[in-house]
Formats: sequence, C-alpha cells, structure tokens
Amino acid sequence: MLTDKAIRAAAPKDRAYKVSDSGGLFLHISPKNHKSWRFKYRLDGKEQLLTLGVYPEVSLAEAREKRNDARKLLRDGRDPRVSAKRAMLVGNSGTFQTFEQAARAWHTVQKPKWKPVHANDVITSLERDIFPHLGKMPMDVIDKPLLLSVLKKIEGRGSIETARRVKQRVAAIFRYVNAHGAALENPANDLNDALAPLPPSKRYPALLDVDAIKRMLGDIDRAGASPVTRLASRFLALTAQRPGMVRHMEWNEISGVDWANRSADVSEALWTVPAGKIKQELKLRSDEAFDHKIPLSSQAVQILRVVRLLTGRAPYVFPNARAGTAAMTVNAIGYLYNREGYKGKHVPHGWRSSFSTIMNEQAERELGTDVRLFADRLIIDLMLAHTPAGMSATELRYNRARYMGRRRELAKRWADMIMDGALPATEILDSPRRKPR
Repeated sequence: MLTDKAIRAAAPKDRAYKVSDSGGLFLHISPKNHKSWRFKYRLDGKEQLLTLGVYPEVSLAEAREKRNDARKLLRDGRDPRVSAKRAMLVGNSGTFQTFEQAARAWHTVQKPKWKPVHANDVITSLERDIFPHLGKMPMDVIDKPLLLSVLKKIEGRGSIETARRVKQRVAAIFRYVNAHGAALENPANDLNDALAPLPPSKRYPALLDVDAIKRMLGDIDRAGASPVTRLASRFLALTAQRPGMVRHMEWNEISGVDWANRSADVSEALWTVPAGKIKQELKLRSDEAFDHKIPLSSQAVQILRVVRLLTGRAPYVFPNARAGTAAMTVNAIGYLYNREGYKGKHVPHGWRSSFSTIMNEQAERELGTDVRLFADRLIIDLMLAHTPAGMSATELRYNRARYMGRRRELAKRWADMIMDGALPATEILDSPRRKPR
C-alpha cells in the first residue's frame, strides 16, 4: 500500500516506472518526474488502462475513491473509460459545466464543416453577445426568460437578424449537449413569437425602363473611371449576377471561348461559378449550393475579350486597381454610379431587379404567343441563382441544366435590348473620359 511519504519520495529514473497501490491502482512516474494515477483492469478478457489524474492535484485518497468508482462500474458491466470520457464532456448534473465550455466544444466539432469566415462569425457572435451574460453559468440554469433577456439586449441595439441567428446557435449548442446525454430543455425553442419581427427585405434602387438603362450605360461607358471598372459595370449589367460574384470572377471559370480567335463561335460561352463561391456570397451554412452556370451573350464575351487585354495575366477578370492579384474593391462600381449622378436611383445590385422586372413583364405581355413563356418566370429565377418556390434541391440541380437553351435565348434578348446603340466595348479603352461630376 502506498503512502503520501512514499509518493513524495519516488524519484524519476531514466525510464518510466510504476509504483503499485492496491486493487489495480498504481502511480506512473515519467523520466521528467510527471506523476499520474492509473487504474489497470480487465474487461471482456482484455486488459485496459484508465488514467485517473495527476499527482498532487489528485491526492492518494482521491485516486483510491476514483478507483473504487471504476470498480463499481465494472461490477455493473460498464466500461470505466466510457464513463470517464463522458465526465470530461458532461458534469455531475448531466450538463456541461458552463455554457461557454459547451459552446466552444460544439464550435470545435462544427468548424471543419464551415467556411472560415462563417466559423469566425459564429464564435465572434457568441463571444460578443452570449458569453458575457451566460458563459459562466451551468447550462441547467439557463431557461427561456434568461435567454430571451439576452436576445432582447441584442435587439435593443437594432440587430434584429443577429438576435435570431444567435438564438439558432444557442439552440444548436443545447442539442449538442443533449446528444451527450444531458437531457435538458432547450430554452431557444419556441422563442420566435417573443422576438421582434424581421425587417422587410432590403429593396435596392434600380432602373426599370430600358431607355433609362441605355442612357445610364452610356454615361458609365464614358465616365471618368478606370476602363476595368467601366467594363465590369457593363458585364454586371449584362449578366445580372450578384456584384460579389462578378468582382471575384476568375479567368479559369470561363469556358467555350477561343481567346486566340476573335471570330470563333461563342454560342457555348459559359461562366461557371463554383458552389463554394455561391455559399460564401450568400453566407450559406448548408450544402444546398451548386455550381451556378451562366450563359454568356456575345456582348458579354466581347467585354471579356477587351478586358483580357488589360487583366489576362491576373487571376481575377476584374482585379483591384492597386493590387492586381486581389479582386476589385466592393465599392468601386457603386462609387462610379454615385459620381455619375445615379445615387439613390440605381446600385450595382439593382441590375438583378432590372433584369427580373423587365424580363418577367415581357413574358407576361407575350404569354400565349409561345408555350415556352410559361416556364420563363422559373427560368429567370434560375438565371439569378435563386431557388424557385417549391423546388427541391434535386429538382434545382436538374432544372439548372435542362433549361440552358432557353436561358441563352433570354440572355441574348436582354443583351440586345440594353446594348442597342451602345458604345462598342473596344472603344471603352480609348474613349475620352469626362471628369467626374
């Protein structure tokens, strides 16, 4: 039997060794004098080893008590290692010791599934809004009124959407600990009715008249700005994609274009945005994003041919004016529109509204003259990388490919409308620039 005096006197040796106590308990001593309690036992005929703690943090008496607890589990046919692992995650009351401990453990498990920017956003929101109030509390004392009071603080600074996102994260953390056997009521359930309603979706200023659009494009084509920015603006108008996707567009995403032959057929020209970029642009946390294929009109290809003369050696089609290896700045096109007198009238994101409104109105006017027009509303949504209402993920993947022919027709119609009478793309490089207004 060991004594405290014998334990203190046990000196390190060249090799690790053990000093036995009783009932399978022994003290392991490393060459660096690290002393740890271990319990050796047999289960299903196999020898197993369980570490009980470090000496002197765990005393001789505590080590014997832990050994006795392990032996009781063995008598009940349970493996002490499994119980020890659970104890590391779950406290005596069946919950994690504190909410912050649980949250960080949950975040560590989820992090590999997320984009880095989203993983950082999740933990930052918890550190900012939840941990200062609930972080040190045991999870079994956190109830609905307590959580709601914290969410109301977030709403109080005007962050309505953030409050709901944080509530969802708290709900996920409680599901995580319950999966480890905590059996707690989830305080985040059924709180939506007590939270402020979400604000209406933001409406972006957009021109909805074709003649007004053509005048604006003419103004931008001749504006006092970098030709790369002006060409990016025209390409954005033609494709009606999200500005972030255009800014981060890379040359390797373009197919169906023979860059060496300017007269080559471009009827199959295609811009494919990888699913990862779609997820990042939309801040998606699920796997429901697919590669987004955008048919390119001949006018869009002409812009690419022209801008390639300037940026063809850079990874991005429309790079940053100061750093060619970085994407165009987020405000470059928007500031250009503001300088040219379109502040409050049209923004870069507005091209999506312009395209959707004008093309849908045309389909409604012409309905009955062409049976294909019955599907145009759905197809226009697909062209904008929207998920049409009621369409499943499987249908979405299928229809993205199925309607490519009609999507090309609509892309051509849109381009022909807004580019009628426009300055040739090649002249944007050499056209005299007006001074900014």
